[in-house]
Amino acid sequence: MPVEVEIDKRTTLARVGQSLFECAEQMDVQIPTSCIKNGKCRECLVEVSEGGELLSPISPEEEHLQGRFRLSCRATISANSGRISCHTLRREKMRIEQEARHLPTSFQDTPLNPAVTRRGKSVLLDGKSIAQGGAIYGVALDVGTTTVAVRLIDLESGDLVAASAFENPQRFAGSNVMSRILFNSENKGRLQQRTLTGYLTHALEDFPVDTTQIYEMVVVGNTTMRDLFFGLDVSGIGQKPFRSITEVQLRNGERASTAVASTGRRLRLPIHPDARVVGLPIISSHVGADAAACLLSVDLARREEPMLLMDIGTNTEILCGCRDQLLVASCPAGPAFEGGAVSCGMPGLKGAIERVAISATGESDYRVIDDGPAEGICGSGLIDLLNELVMQQMIDANGRYVDGEDRFFLDRSADIYLSEADIAELAQAKGANSAGIKIVLDRAGLTIDQVDRLYLAGGFARYLDTRAARGIGMIPDIADGCIRQIGNAALEGASIALCSLPHRDLLDSLVRRAEHLELEMDEHFFDYYVDGCLFAGVN
Repeated sequence: MPVEVEIDKRTTLARVGQSLFECAEQMDVQIPTSCIKNGKCRECLVEVSEGGELLSPISPEEEHLQGRFRLSCRATISANSGRISCHTLRREKMRIEQEARHLPTSFQDTPLNPAVTRRGKSVLLDGKSIAQGGAIYGVALDVGTTTVAVRLIDLESGDLVAASAFENPQRFAGSNVMSRILFNSENKGRLQQRTLTGYLTHALEDFPVDTTQIYEMVVVGNTTMRDLFFGLDVSGIGQKPFRSITEVQLRNGERASTAVASTGRRLRLPIHPDARVVGLPIISSHVGADAAACLLSVDLARREEPMLLMDIGTNTEILCGCRDQLLVASCPAGPAFEGGAVSCGMPGLKGAIERVAISATGESDYRVIDDGPAEGICGSGLIDLLNELVMQQMIDANGRYVDGEDRFFLDRSADIYLSEADIAELAQAKGANSAGIKIVLDRAGLTIDQVDRLYLAGGFARYLDTRAARGIGMIPDIADGCIRQIGNAALEGASIALCSLPHRDLLDSLVRRAEHLELEMDEHFFDYYVDGCLFAGVN
């Protein structure tokens, strides 16, 4: 009997010796590749969720991969029957936040003053001719730990031409920044950089323009993601004092800013060879260029009243202040609220439970993304579920089930549940965020009631129910009218910097005067953290 192979929810029958890449071709599933099945580009990644034992042993080209990842051109069918299920990292249905909303400013509001201009037929970069004729485009790029978002902008009109997003293929090296730093130190050849730029190349080539007419790219991301993109040594970010090599060089007087720059040619991107690729400055340590870019999108330089911004993710960045003061901190929350380290957790994909309600009798009701069968629970669903468990007094303050069971089933037939171990992972994540907020407010001399606006940035924050998030202590207890869920503010900030050189200068000045707080060094951190791990409102 042939083996049934499922890739991205499509199925086919396969024979012994056939590769997963060939199976994908049979089903018209596109898997990124630059070497056409030769095992050299390392781009044709798939994550195998079922039937891994039915595949050939790991090949030499795959020895760098972690977990359940395989190269689809190297992994071949080795059994005569059974079922294999896997997915690519270009799933179109994954919820990846590309837009920004409820912001005081946007790149389209920003006076157009880019580095790339035209004089007659000449295309100029910083006043120097690099091309003749044609359109003038720029790209804003947000490299997240989990996802990547791209915008193509016409630099003469300021119009958004196209946008794209995909899962960060660097997940083969681990789900968090520390695992990727370790991977980079143990493996040569800049495999993470090569894989990411390979995927980005495909995304750019899918845009409806001549990519050689892209003359500048502005890149943001957390410190590790930004530095990996540019091929920098990231080992210093993973050990005390946790600094990017650009921070070290700035402190030594070897550079004027933590911003970095390269070219399309050096990064092997399909843009103009002399195009400039700029990595915006990081603020400090794990508060990266993505957090810095948010400062432009919330127009911090003109804010008179204090604001609080949380970019919630695997590493949550907290920014607090106004035009006269800026405090920043990072919270190592971990991947729990993004579906990692949770038994039935998953990204925001079709099949993910995104909303949960529990009745007084303990019966659950839920909503699934795209209304299909439930396959797991994504971040917004996890927050809803925790809040419902608190509201119905089904767990105690320590996250233990009061009925003596070790898990609660949302759907027994689908085997979807939340265990006490899962609750502990989620409690630690929210505890880190809660401690970070309290310490930042303490240092700013503020109470939450004195904060004019709470901005919640990022894809995860876009979909959470703020009432439920307040209920479990994930975010501060602040009035609904003060909360703005602003989406991808980092990408918006990158777009502003792409369209306006004066705003890049402004960002440099904001970054230089930011005060970075090392949370673990605060005398109250442990107490705040322990308190934040508890579930308020539970007796």
